[in-house]
Amino acid sequence: MRVDAAGRRVSRSRRHGARAEPARSACASAPSASWPSVRLAGAGARTRCASSGRRPAPAAGSVNCSAPTSPSLSTRGPEVAGGGELVQGNQACARAALDAGCRFYAGYPITPSSEIAEAMAIALPPRGGVFLQMEDEIASMGAVLGASLAGRKAMTASSGPGFSLMQEHLGYAAFTEIPCVVVDVMRAGPSTGLPTSPAQGDVMQARWGTHGDHPIIVLAPASVAEVYALTVEAFNLSERYRTPVILLYDEVVGHVRERVWLPDPATLVLGERPRPGGPAAGYRPYAATESGVPPLADFGSGYRFHVTGLTHDERGYPTQEAAEVARLQERLCAKLERGRQEIVSWEATGVEDAETVVVAIGIAARAARRAMTLARARGERVGLFRPRTLWPFPDRELAGIAGRARRVVVAEMNMGQMLGEVERALGGRVPVLPCLRADGLPLMPEDVLASLERQAPAGASR
Repeated sequence: MRVDAAGRRVSRSRRHGARAEPARSACASAPSASWPSVRLAGAGARTRCASSGRRPAPAAGSVNCSAPTSPSLSTRGPEVAGGGELVQGNQACARAALDAGCRFYAGYPITPSSEIAEAMAIALPPRGGVFLQMEDEIASMGAVLGASLAGRKAMTASSGPGFSLMQEHLGYAAFTEIPCVVVDVMRAGPSTGLPTSPAQGDVMQARWGTHGDHPIIVLAPASVAEVYALTVEAFNLSERYRTPVILLYDEVVGHVRERVWLPDPATLVLGERPRPGGPAAGYRPYAATESGVPPLADFGSGYRFHVTGLTHDERGYPTQEAAEVARLQERLCAKLERGRQEIVSWEATGVEDAETVVVAIGIAARAARRAMTLARARGERVGLFRPRTLWPFPDRELAGIAGRARRVVVAEMNMGQMLGEVERALGGRVPVLPCLRADGLPLMPEDVLASLERQAPAGASR
């Protein structure tokens, strides 16, 4: 592949045959079931901890994270089902997608997410799946939504510029309740920005990139093991709630290679979308069910229904009836609020006695964790709060923890996108201070320590 001026990988050819046989032609000659990861001889390393969370999710271990304190994945059973492997973050994403049952991928390669497409191109055809390289990210999302309506678990991946192009179809998916997983591996922006340079500038785009009122789920892993776990979780939540789910992580998490223990796929608890079991006549794809999540029939399974981005009634037909419009909007928001306890996940470390709580996601959280360790070695009471579910934002949980602190520092690789959300969550009860970096380089522990020093000079209580 060559790289264009925007840093996006461009095929040397038009993938001859893709149009003649679009379903599987792109990778017909790809080696079967191969993974570009390195298995470690001996597998003697130990996992110090796993990620945490209250909802069902696969356990995947990493050697690089410390003790979790909030709803914990690590309590859900054995976390190691095989030998340790050296796996890249993007490769872990692709592998988890396959283990979760994803059998359709459409995308356009763009750094720093391209390894996901490359891995799916190799792995999907031998598994009976479909890989399509589309002409752009708009078409990619359209193909993903079509595949999902046909009953496939479907995914695409991109970075900031491509993620921007997907927003119209993301809104369509949210409004028409089409399950799908969208991966955004963030790089510096705006526009084409700095290809393959790390950033966390899509925090707000992931929530508000498309227009209108709509609920969304965004998961934010901070390690290779967690990329695997949250990718599986993204599919489960997407299917269970009939909604698009975004997996959001920065370039460093996408490209770092870590030794991990990934679970046996046979042990994963996988979710499936609710499907109708009654007669096709009278089927209503947007009915107000008790759970708020109506059954979704696969196209071609005998259930005939209408899908439109226009505001629609329970049959899927366009409507401008005010009461019908209100019922749809309220149900869409209520179904995720009803499942909030299952959806929202976070991690808190060292917060019990913390006078300063650092809030961070992704690789910034890894830097903050190291800074916290160094600060505590100096006798400073510093803790870390890390949202794993970025949206819905764990505002109530943060307020309960940070309300005991004297200050909150938000460490992120942008100009303060999560900072405003933390301020909203805390409602002025605790000073919220910035630790920001947006120069195309990762936030370092030294950056966080320097920020702590500025907020509370030596000798002052932290």
